[in-house]
Order: sequence, then structure tokens, then C-alpha cells
Amino acid sequence: MTFLIADLCGYTALTEVHGDTHAAEAVMRYAEIAEMSLAPGARLVERVGDEVLIACPDAAAAVRTAVSLQAAIEEEPLFPTLRSGIHAGTAVVHGNGYVGSAVNLTARVAAYARSGQILCTERVKTLAGQLRGIEYQAVGSVRFKNVADLVTIFAIVAGCRGDTAVDPVCRMQVRPDTAPARLPFEGETYYFCSFACARKFADQPKHYAGPGN
Repeated sequence: MTFLIADLCGYTALTEVHGDTHAAEAVMRYAEIAEMSLAPGARLVERVGDEVLIACPDAAAAVRTAVSLQAAIEEEPLFPTLRSGIHAGTAVVHGNGYVGSAVNLTARVAAYARSGQILCTERVKTLAGQLRGIEYQAVGSVRFKNVADLVTIFAIVAGCRGDTAVDPVCRMQVRPDTAPARLPFEGETYYFCSFACARKFADQPKHYAGPGN
């Protein structure tokens, strides 16, 4: 099997800023988008909070599912960004799901991904082969906790729009041309999903504009 784990970035920040109800609605919508993005043969095995585990019959289906899911999330207005990891290997069926080293490594790869990034192992790249409209960019060899060997990682790139910004307070995607608010700080312009987030930023700009934001 090939496994895909994808989770929403900044879900905790979203909850703190916009409340539990808004966050719950985002997770429900995310589950719907994930179901609609499945390639033939792929199955949404499990959803835990803002993370989904998808099992696919082959690597190509997993890559296509990840790309489709990423594109759908980018089109969703005022929605958190996504990060994904893909790995292929054997696993043990446990109830309606899977357990084993392949699933564990998939989780490690997903956690290593940055906001808006799809990462896969070299095994996935080899098994999936060349897919139309999809490129693989070498990230490097990574040492993961409790994994004996270095793991070679690739980023999957498939024509992402690139015309979105991320609200530094709640971490939701916003489009610069339609953002409700924007503020300059230290030579950069920051865009916000709401005036509430803009006010929080104005109160503590260095907190939200720090490294990684």
C-alpha cells in the first residue's frame, strides 16, 4: 500500500483566534474535501482531529490524491493551509485501519513538510514514475526519530497557484487582492482574514512576524 497523511497547518492557532465552532466547521469541511479528492482506489481510512490518513493501491494514486487535495484546499476561501507526506510499504490491517512502520514513516514525512508542501520518499517517486504535470524536487536525506536509515525525501510540485498569503495570526489562507485587512511591518506587508486578526497582529507584531510565520 501507499499511505498519505495530510493535516491542516495552524489548526491550534485557528481555534484560539476564531473559536471551537469555527475550527470544527473547518475540520468537517476538510473531511468533505478529502473524500472528494480521492483518486480511484484510494480510501480515507482515518481522521483524527485535523489529520487524515488515506490508503492507496499504488504510489501514483497517492500522488494524484495529494495533488488534488492540495489544489482543492488552495481554492477554498479563508481556509487553513495543508501539509502532506507520502510513503509506500507494507502494513498490518488493524480493524478498519492500518498499523506498522510504513504508516509511522508516512507520519514522520508529513510532520517534516512545511505549510503548503507535499513530500514523499524516494520509494514513492520510483514507484509512481513520471506523471503528467507533476515534478519531483530533491529535498535531501533526512534522519527521522526511531528510523535507522537516512530517508531521501522529494517535494511534489504540480502547478500550485502561488497567489495566496497566510494570515500570520490564525494561519488561514487569504488572497492578497481580497484580504479584509493588511498591515505593513518592517518592510513587508501582511494580509489578514479579518479585522480581529489584524488587531491582534497590531498589538504584538514581532510575535506574529517572527521566523517561521
